[in-house]
This record gives sequence, C-alpha cells and structure tokens, in this order.
Amino acid sequence: MDGQRDDGHDDADDRDDPVTGDDQPRPTTGWWVGAAGPLRRLGLIVAVLAVALAGAVLGVLAGGQVSTDIGPFRANLSISPARDGGTTVDIPPLGALLLDSHDGPTHLTVRLGALDQGRTEALIDDPASISRASQSAVEDVRSGVMRLGLRTLGASVLVTLILAGLIFRDVRRTAWAGGLALLVTASSLGTAAATLRPQAIEEPRYEGLLVNAPAIVGDARRIANDYTKYAEQLQRLVGNVSQLYTTVSALPLLEPTPGTTRVLHVSDMHLNPTGWQLIRTVVEQFGIDVVIDTGDITDWGSEPEASFVASIGLLKKPYVFIRGNHDSGKTAAAVARQPNAIVLNNTTTTVAGLTIAGIGDPRFTPDKNTSPAGSGLTQQVADQVIGAGNQLAATVRSSPRPVNIALVHDPASAGPLAGTCPLVLAGHTHSRQVSELPQAPGQQRTTLMVEGSTGGAGLRGLEGEKPTPLSMSVLYFDQQKMLQAYDTITVGGTGQAQVNLERRLVENPAAGVPATPTPTPSGGVPATPTPTPTG
Repeated sequence: MDGQRDDGHDDADDRDDPVTGDDQPRPTTGWWVGAAGPLRRLGLIVAVLAVALAGAVLGVLAGGQVSTDIGPFRANLSISPARDGGTTVDIPPLGALLLDSHDGPTHLTVRLGALDQGRTEALIDDPASISRASQSAVEDVRSGVMRLGLRTLGASVLVTLILAGLIFRDVRRTAWAGGLALLVTASSLGTAAATLRPQAIEEPRYEGLLVNAPAIVGDARRIANDYTKYAEQLQRLVGNVSQLYTTVSALPLLEPTPGTTRVLHVSDMHLNPTGWQLIRTVVEQFGIDVVIDTGDITDWGSEPEASFVASIGLLKKPYVFIRGNHDSGKTAAAVARQPNAIVLNNTTTTVAGLTIAGIGDPRFTPDKNTSPAGSGLTQQVADQVIGAGNQLAATVRSSPRPVNIALVHDPASAGPLAGTCPLVLAGHTHSRQVSELPQAPGQQRTTLMVEGSTGGAGLRGLEGEKPTPLSMSVLYFDQQKMLQAYDTITVGGTGQAQVNLERRLVENPAAGVPATPTPTPSGGVPATPTPTPTG
C-alpha cells in the first residue's frame, strides 16, 4: 500500500547473526525453516576457524624467527609447528643436538652460525672472558626466546588478519579470525613454557658427526666442573710462564751464537685458547724465528672452528703448518689465509735458512666416509699413514735443496723418512717422545721428535683426574742448520701449578744423538725433572 512492497517479513523480526553479521529474517514455511540458518552459521564458523588456523601456521612459518648473539656465535632462533615439541640445536656442519625440552605443538630450532671475529679474538686474548661468555650465553638465549615469542605472536595475528580480510571482506569476521589466531598461538607458546624441562640439556640426543661427541668428549658435566678449576689454575700458570726466560738465561750450558735459529714446535692445540697465550709468551721471550705446527689445531675441522686460527697472524713470525687428522681442508685454507702462515702438503719451503718438507695427515677422522677406520691402528689406517710417509720421502729425496726438517702428523708416517733427513717432527699421540728411526747401513741418522699436546688435548684432556699438560719444544739449530739443543716446556694441569723446563744438548749434532738433560723447573716447585722417553 501507498507504493510500498510487502517483502514477506517484518523488519522488526530481523536479527543480526553474531558470527556472520548478516540480517537473518525469520523463515515462515518448509522443513528447512529450522535447518538453513544453523547450517549456514556452522559453515561460517568452520571457515573462520580454518582461516585462523591457516593464518597462525603461515604467520609462524613466515615470522617466527629472530637473529641473536649467543656468546661469540651469531645464532638464528626459529619456531615451527610440531606434534611433540622439543628443541634442536643445529651446529652445521657437525650435526645437531636434540633436546626433549618441552611439550606442545611448537618446536624450537637454534641454529649456530659463524663466529664473530672480534668477540672470538677477545676470548682468545683473555681466558677469563670465556667464563663470562658462558654465563652471559644463558641470558642471551633467554632474551632471544622472549623476542622470538613476541615476534611469533605478532606475525601470527598479522598474517591471519590479512588472510581473513582477503577471504571474508568483512570486519567482524576478520576480527574473529585474528582473535582466534592470537588465542591458538598464545596457547601453544604457553604450553611450551609451562612444560619446560631445563634438565633436558643434560640428556641430549646427537645427529650427524656429533654422534661421536659423547665417546670423544666424555661426561660433559664432569668436564665442565673440571674446566672451572682448570681455567682458574691456568690463569696462575700463564703468569708463571714469564719466569721461563729468566730460567733459560740462568743456564750456562748453552750459549746460542748469533747465527742460531730458534724453532718452536707445537702440535695438537685442539681449540684450547690458552695454548695461544703460552705460544705468544714463548715466541717473545725465547726470540723464536719460526713456529712449526704438526697439526690438529681444531677438533672437527668445521668452518666455525676456522676462526680459531686467527691468532696465528698475531705471532708476527713464520708459521709452518701441516694438517692433522682432525683438520679439514677448510682448516688448512683458513690457516693459509693468515699473512705469516705456510701450509705444506707434500711440499717444501725454506724459512729462516731451514728447508722444511711436510705432508698433511691422509685421514679426516670426523668424516667417517673418508676415514671409516677412525684413529685406531687398523691395517687400513696403517696403510694410509705409511703411504703418506712414502710420498713425503720421495719429495724429500727429489728436493733440490737438502731438507733439514720433515713434518708428519702421525709418527707412524715417519718410518719411510729414515735416512732422508736429519730430523722428523710429529704429534698426534699427545705424549712427548724422542727416538732414532731405524736406519740402513750408510744412511744418515734421523731423529724423530714427537710433541705432546700444546692445547692439553682440548676437552679430552679434562677426562682424567688431572688435565693433560700443555707442552711444546724450542729447537736450536746452528749455522749449519743442525740441531744442537732443545728445550722441552711443560705447563702442568690442575693441582700441579708448575712450569717445567728441560734442556737437552746434542753432543754430536751431525749424529743427532741427544745428551743428558738439564732439568730446570720454575713456578715454585721442587727441582724434580719430568723424564722424557728416548726410546
């Protein structure tokens, strides 16, 4: 009437749906009268839930990650949806640690990246900073996880709002989807926080090369306790090293001539930063001309470990290096990048008048594909190391200049070098030893000098009741480049607090026979020498 059309229902009877926001007229007839409205409402509710869940998952995947500093490392923390929770600490290329750290539908991944050069050098220069870094690392992780949680919540809600807006084009439905996404994400993170198990870090599972870590490193908790005592003791020991120069000066038995060449032999650092402090002290106070390193400067040969070799350049002396069985090609390349370093691999070099030949260890123990026998003395390993010695012996024989020193990592490689040069230097065994190689009639005599571990065997050296001592040797060559004397330096471990020096004079340098030692301890300990095996 009056031009108005009757549309079949009264506007007063219309009602707004709380989810859809639509005007819902009251139906009047048909079996669907009681069913069409609820079915449509249920469909929209399911759609809103689906969009909220999809947006939350996409938001977590897209924005659930942050970068942070953990000690000297640059790390990436990320969250991903998962059924059983847990944490993965990814240490490329070594493998990963898997921790049963929490429950819930979220998985935390901590991926350690490259070492920051500045912070790493600070750790190397100041052993006390290692303790501070380990304490601050816990706070670094906590802060990073908090930022990660907030970022994940924000990304989840933002992505859901964008997705819902594109699909529904309705403010009310978009708001419902965003609220649900916030609720789902917050509940998931809250479940993880409520079920957190800090003790899970004591029982990790290993993947990749780290599968071998428990067998090699041992009980991590006991080593951590020992290292605290060891680090405190080493601060005193490093200070005592300053007495070495005075001790040497007091020895009247050796008066090096102006033409004497001093060589420092180090080996098996195994990532111990304290070894660098000791090396720098000896280089400066003994007037070292050349440093020779017979390998195992790292533990796993990984790229993050390569930063450890940066201290080579601080020595300002020629540094001749061969790979050990724990050093990779990347390790050797990192050493070669140091301005004063020379890496030998079945090659020769002449430094400070000494002609030196060297070859890297044929194995790379952490890689079981290339070294399936590991370090055990199996027939396969024997063939590998002796074969390296044969290769170097051929190089020494063909050298246009007589070789003064040959370098191998494993003393098992030294046999083929008998009679080719007067001196062979090696490491690997973490135990100092001096002997004469068997020689054929008419051959020159060849002395084999095996160095102990300048890094105290790294973490392995903490497994016993007393840490493995840090050891190195200073070799004195006359103007004819024949060995005339050598000093063995040993820095004791926990409970010993001593720096021990032994000098051996070579009575007949041409024959290479070591003479009676003159022990001289320093650091306030009784004058009781540590015998050096000669057989």
